[in-house]
Amino acid sequence: MTIRLHDTRAQELRDFVPLDPSNVTMYVCGPTVQSGPHIGHVRAALSFDLLRRWLQLRYGRVTFVRNVTDIDDKVLANATDAEPWWGLAYRMEQEFSAAYAAVGIQPPTYEPRATASIPQMQELIERLIERGHAYPAADGSGDVYFDVRSWSAYGELTHQSVDAMEVQEPVPEPVEGPRGKRNPQDFALWKGTKPGEPADATWASPWGAGRPGWHIECSAMARRYLGDEFDIHGGGLDLRFPHHENELAQSTAAGDAFARYWVHNGLVTVDGQKMSKSLGNFTLAADVLGQHDPLVVRYALAAAHYRSSLDLSDSSWSEAEAALGRIRTFLERAQRIVGGDGGMATGSLPASFASAMDDDLGVPQALAVLHETVRAGNAALDRGDADEVRASLSAVRAMTGALGIDPFSPEWRASGSDTKTTTALDALVQAMIAQRAQARADKDWPAADRIRDAIGAAGITLEDTPDGTHWSIDG
Repeated sequence: MTIRLHDTRAQELRDFVPLDPSNVTMYVCGPTVQSGPHIGHVRAALSFDLLRRWLQLRYGRVTFVRNVTDIDDKVLANATDAEPWWGLAYRMEQEFSAAYAAVGIQPPTYEPRATASIPQMQELIERLIERGHAYPAADGSGDVYFDVRSWSAYGELTHQSVDAMEVQEPVPEPVEGPRGKRNPQDFALWKGTKPGEPADATWASPWGAGRPGWHIECSAMARRYLGDEFDIHGGGLDLRFPHHENELAQSTAAGDAFARYWVHNGLVTVDGQKMSKSLGNFTLAADVLGQHDPLVVRYALAAAHYRSSLDLSDSSWSEAEAALGRIRTFLERAQRIVGGDGGMATGSLPASFASAMDDDLGVPQALAVLHETVRAGNAALDRGDADEVRASLSAVRAMTGALGIDPFSPEWRASGSDTKTTTALDALVQAMIAQRAQARADKDWPAADRIRDAIGAAGITLEDTPDGTHWSIDG
């Protein structure tokens, strides 16, 4: 077994060798909770849920940390007199958690909030100042900056030179006295309190009252929960610069080895542009989940390779629904033949599926193996080959389980189609099946055919077996 992952810093596929094979460690940048999640946020979290699940299958244990940025300029800007920043942050955090849970994303091992690790952030800033890589602003603002030109490795993640980089934060207009920043590319580690900011969004520090900069949060929390070196740092492609570049610089400049592999997921796009709140071209996760079965949403978001861009359209959902329909129909047919729990979700994974997943989490190739196995299983059903049906069923349950898309899993049985609707539909179809059976018993073949045609026109397939007639939705 050799897993290979694309490492952003190395710009190539690398064999994954964890520090501790009995406990893989991952840190993924979570949301800034100034407003609710759009579908791009869900796709990003799902990418690392798939990686985590696969690493769990391969290694047994994964310590997975995903943070919540609950203090930030945007959070403060969106607060109101009726809802303070901390109330807004908590409410939005709940919305993210609900969206993640809806599509079967496993909760992290630890989910720290930035505001709970302020002492660790200050300690890291002090280490950087002592090592000559950070400085308090000379203008009395209380700001502290990272000196990018003091760290020769700055830019190694995104392979840029300092002079070619865009300025990350605006440089104030010159005023009387010294300016805060020494260089335009320097970035804030600590932000002194500004007029008009709420008093409860301020913490005491050696440099003056204020709050942490965005980048220092993740460095401090990753170290606190995973140590000074860990296996994988993940996040969206849009976080490579400046966020992850700055994380890497400040952590390594402070003396930590930090992340050994940097993994980034592709973005959800709209007409070729990144989906984002700032551009106003986003689709809220709640709207998508209100219109489509959550399992369909999970499948559609997972079907593209995690590093590729994903341009969603109406066909994305219909194609995912059809694909899941084919899987579900096979599982239902096969279970009637095999009997028992059909449970064999713990069956062996096909070698070709495992090989695809080991190769930089090749979900599209793994899905191709899954659907080929479904086709082979259906052929075995048609031949009446019970042994082959059993083997196919076992493999399909194992593969769908690995991807978190097993329709028989209790989480999807509980959160899938409305139970009352399903029960009502079953009652209607069963009544028509009984009418058809009576027509056939009376040798009224035209009536039997009319009933079957009416059922088929509704997108429902009937299967006559020795133990009765069964129905399923066409996939």
